[in-house]
Amino acid sequence: MGNEAIARAIVEHGCFLAASYPGTPASEILSSIARLKKEYNLDMHVEWSVNEKCAFEVALSASYAGYRAVVAMKQVGLNVALDPLMSAAYTGTIGGFIICSADDPGPHSSQTEQDSRMLAMFAKIPVFDPSSPRDAYKCILPAYMLSEKYQIPVMVRPTTRVCHARQNITTNNINGFYSAVSFEKNPSRWAATPRYRYDLHKLLNKKIEKISLEKKFYPLQWNKTPKKAHTCIIASGVAFAHVADIIKDTSLGDSVDIFKVLMPYPLNKVFIKTILESYKHILIIEEPYGIIELQFPEKKHIYGKSNGFVPCEGELTPDIIEPILHHFFHRKKTRRKLPANLPGQRPSLCPGCPHRASFFAIKKAFPNALYPSDIGCYTLGINLGVVDTCLCMGASINQASGLFHALSKNTKQQPPIIATIGDSTFLHSGIPALINAHYNGARFILVILDNSTTAMTGNQPTALSGIRVDGSRSKPLDLEKVIEGLGIAFLKNVDPYRVPDMINTLKEAALFLQKPDGGIAVIIAKHPCLMNIPKTRSPQPVISNSCTGCGYCVKHFECPALSITNGKCEINTLSCTGCGVCIHACPIGAITMDN
Repeated sequence: MGNEAIARAIVEHGCFLAASYPGTPASEILSSIARLKKEYNLDMHVEWSVNEKCAFEVALSASYAGYRAVVAMKQVGLNVALDPLMSAAYTGTIGGFIICSADDPGPHSSQTEQDSRMLAMFAKIPVFDPSSPRDAYKCILPAYMLSEKYQIPVMVRPTTRVCHARQNITTNNINGFYSAVSFEKNPSRWAATPRYRYDLHKLLNKKIEKISLEKKFYPLQWNKTPKKAHTCIIASGVAFAHVADIIKDTSLGDSVDIFKVLMPYPLNKVFIKTILESYKHILIIEEPYGIIELQFPEKKHIYGKSNGFVPCEGELTPDIIEPILHHFFHRKKTRRKLPANLPGQRPSLCPGCPHRASFFAIKKAFPNALYPSDIGCYTLGINLGVVDTCLCMGASINQASGLFHALSKNTKQQPPIIATIGDSTFLHSGIPALINAHYNGARFILVILDNSTTAMTGNQPTALSGIRVDGSRSKPLDLEKVIEGLGIAFLKNVDPYRVPDMINTLKEAALFLQKPDGGIAVIIAKHPCLMNIPKTRSPQPVISNSCTGCGYCVKHFECPALSITNGKCEINTLSCTGCGVCIHACPIGAITMDN
């Protein structure tokens, strides 16, 4: 897999420290590095950090000490690490430092389809854009060497199709990491004040200028045309791979030169000049933003995103690219027989998921509340009508605070506000949000959906688990003590499977909000993710003859194990986990447990 290929190359080329926060499509990079560390008994440091900013700063500091290091994240995680990214470009590095930011054009599992190459250009650091797992594997060593030659962070930007595609790759030996030269004090660089930052910025600009003239990163011509072409296609990343496949399958490539760009920023200056002088028509295909296109000073002969020739949003799949090529060559597209358009099925929480029990209890206790929520499996609470907002990691608490302050001044009867956030997300960026809300006098109920893992991205351990990425034990964080330390007066821990207890606790929290000395009420809804529990035979719920087939349980509880068949509720015993929460979802008590 692409992520495994990236991890393998990182370890082969002497990386000592790797840090990450899980996020699809990047999650398997760090877990693969951890697996290689164990397999080859390497004395590396590998960590799941509590967020991307922490991961970035830990890895960068190893580079300051002379080691090769890497930080991995998804594209929206780079937003969290943007502050150190911008400064790291100024201060530079010593040991090779790679920022692996995996993008998600589409998007498939993200709140945006933003382009990390844009942030690389914004920060003024070079970026590699691999088009396949093999490409990604091969670009790691040049990235490390470029980083060390110019003492600059280097970004490697795979996309979902690279991260999760599979390809045969011939690998090299793993020889361990390079020795560090130790940290050398240099306050004017590592702790630069604004006066020195101006000089560092000038130095950064000179580095980028030199890198843009590096011959080894000159875009390669992929094909050889029989005669001089007046038309060319420039492509990078997975878009190039699709272009190459389409050209191979058609006769479109007979009179066009095709160039593959591995390093879209800084784009080689000689290449830009040569292209503008040599071709009358230039098609640029890249996703999702026009980073290559932006670096061409003249747009007269360029067909791309700036003139609407190439879409400015969405993934550039083959069925999108092929009509663009036919249009560019003024050829009529041959109609292809498309596969049947099968009906989709919206994603749903797994059978037995404790989050479903929490959301059902919240909706029962407060059917007309406001429900700011967050990023994670529990975002699927939208299906149950218990998610009103989902902005970014940690935002649910801040949005609950903002809604309280806004509505408490303008409504006679303010609706209850129930914010939800996962345990991993709370550690990631919920703690400062809770401090802020508490300090500024907000009043709402916060339900921390604690399933003891980072479930959405593959069940990576959190600081609450006491397990590190390599399986070694650590002292687990005590969530209740953290919250008590913030000065939160109302704190309850409840198992959401006990739906009546959960409902009573929510109502008790609501009464606390009304007290003169009330504030934020925090409920920890704690039950482990079923993916982490050994499968055992447990009592199964059964449907009695009193079932009327009203469909309430399917519509309002939405467990995939429940369905309405022939006018009656039916339980799929293969997918049912036996959690028994559904007995509370039937309004007439027709579901009971088989003891």
